[in-house]
Amino acid sequence: MTVSSGSPGWYLRRLSRMGPREVGGRVGDAVRRRRWRSARPNCPSVTGARFTAVLPAGTIAAIPPDAAKRLIAEADRLMYGHVEYFGVVRDDLADPDWWCDPKTGRRAPWGYAFDVPYRNEDAVGDIKQIWELSRHQYLTQLAAAYAITGNERYAERVAEHLRSWWAANPPLRGVHWISGIELGIRLLSWVWVRRLLDGWPGAAGLFEDNPVALNQIWHHQRWLAAFPSRGSSANNHVIAEAAGQFAASCAFGWFPSSARWRADALRSLERHLRGNTFHSGLNRELATEYHGLVLELGLAAVAEADAAGRPVPASIRLVLLRMTDALAAVVDSRLRPPRQGDADDGHGLVVDGAGTDRWGSLLATGGAVFGRLAWWPAVTGTDVRTPLLAALIRPYAKNGTAPVVTRPASRPAHFADAGLTILRGPEEIWCRCDGGPHGFLSIAAHAHADALSVEVRHDGVDVLADPGTYCYHGQPEWRRYFRSTLGHNTLQLEGGDQSVSGGPFLWTRHARSRVLAVDASGASEGGTVRWCAEHDGYQPSVHRRRVELTAASRELRIVDEVRGRHGLRRAVRLAFHLGPAIAADLADSRAVLTWTRDGEERSAVLDLPGQLNWQAHRGGTDPPLGWYSAGFGRKEPSTTLVGTGFADGAEGFTTVLRFRG
Repeated sequence: MTVSSGSPGWYLRRLSRMGPREVGGRVGDAVRRRRWRSARPNCPSVTGARFTAVLPAGTIAAIPPDAAKRLIAEADRLMYGHVEYFGVVRDDLADPDWWCDPKTGRRAPWGYAFDVPYRNEDAVGDIKQIWELSRHQYLTQLAAAYAITGNERYAERVAEHLRSWWAANPPLRGVHWISGIELGIRLLSWVWVRRLLDGWPGAAGLFEDNPVALNQIWHHQRWLAAFPSRGSSANNHVIAEAAGQFAASCAFGWFPSSARWRADALRSLERHLRGNTFHSGLNRELATEYHGLVLELGLAAVAEADAAGRPVPASIRLVLLRMTDALAAVVDSRLRPPRQGDADDGHGLVVDGAGTDRWGSLLATGGAVFGRLAWWPAVTGTDVRTPLLAALIRPYAKNGTAPVVTRPASRPAHFADAGLTILRGPEEIWCRCDGGPHGFLSIAAHAHADALSVEVRHDGVDVLADPGTYCYHGQPEWRRYFRSTLGHNTLQLEGGDQSVSGGPFLWTRHARSRVLAVDASGASEGGTVRWCAEHDGYQPSVHRRRVELTAASRELRIVDEVRGRHGLRRAVRLAFHLGPAIAADLADSRAVLTWTRDGEERSAVLDLPGQLNWQAHRGGTDPPLGWYSAGFGRKEPSTTLVGTGFADGAEGFTTVLRFRG
């Protein structure tokens, strides 16, 4: 059963996942919040502040023309007031209401920040819709458009909106002072806005010579120093908090506390980057979009350190190097990484226009900073962010503090610590197999109940798809579905999930998986690659799955077994979710799949286990079944094939996917 976030039951379950140290820290936070309600200090006076963390000469000229063109087109849409966040189009950006949710029409209530019931959509609206605009990443796009064109109308709009936001959101008042990740990302945006507006005559008057701006910057950093994410919540949020705090204390190091904030943030960043990352380089949340977010934040923090001449521990650069190599290893032929775990379209630094490939951009930046390896996939697209970051970050090979490290000589296929395996075959066949931990830390906040799931693509097209995430707050039935076992390409027993949910970001029991065998070499030579794993989420039974990809026949074979006490008969459902581009013609236990890629017709045959009764579901709502979410807040009908029956341990269930020539 899922308990709604904020209910008494949820608080008890959440408390049960904390250790004594975390409980003590949260008690201290509660005391501090009560004290801050009536004791709000003033920002110390600042004189002679100057911004020196500017871009090196020639940086803007190095931006590729097509990337600049996309950005300027995006900036012009923003100037006309048009923007889309999480599937909601809004036309009010010329003069935004900072507290209004355009999806529900509700306005967040005014008051002391920590009294705002932000998890209650009936009272506040969709909190992510409200928060997203106030990350001010659209302002970094406008500032970048000014830097490229010199057109002051972009700079003037940035200044107008910052002054409006500062006036509407005084420190500790309202919904934008609740969550540390929002404050951290907003600080990072302000640093880049100031940097990109440096040639504008009004830049100093907007920032360092503006008491309102100084007050906001100081209170943001004071807040982050006081209320860091702790213990079981120290996931990507704490990285954003530390990166934003560090960036601001480097670039806006004008306050008496700046040196202390900078040192504390750097220690936190180093500790949590290591803690949030497997040795293989994959993010421990096992949610791919958060891998991208953390990598972006880490690179942005190192850029500030190098711009300010501040040393950073070699371990930080090493973690970012490993994360970049891991990303290069797992992407498919179209540079798309796995769709694993939660995804909320979060970015660390946005200076590009629509149509810029996020993952190609990250690999381009990684190549510029760390040096690309021979096995890396080629990046053909361009972006604005890479030349900006590369101009500030010292190249890894030329950095005196960088350790000597052995990087993979060939493309890794199996990440043992993360339990993630990529099987590759001819004709751009790509298959992700999941045999890793359920999630990160005791609450596994961004995990899905997807143990032993597979994800299969052909030339970048989702064939057997991970349906995605769709939502976080306000729609509990949809949140449950997209996180559920039935919502993934794996096997469900007795109608339940492998892991037990205690709330929208809380798991109280985690299925334990282990990989039994991997042979991921040889498919390119016409041979067979194999993977086998099992999990214990259905005790006393064990679900074991074998996957084989044979290059010569272009065939993927999946065998599911339910092992347990002899004679134990258990109800089973086996689901295969097709990508939104796939049409399916199901007859008995065979489905013919067809799709189009680059104007060419493609097809495959999916032979399903004959022991089960198969039905196709598409766009069901009671309950939800047959959906695909391409991005946060967006969903579309897709076909899900579900087989129902019983498992008695006597035989396995064999599924064969054959791609036609």
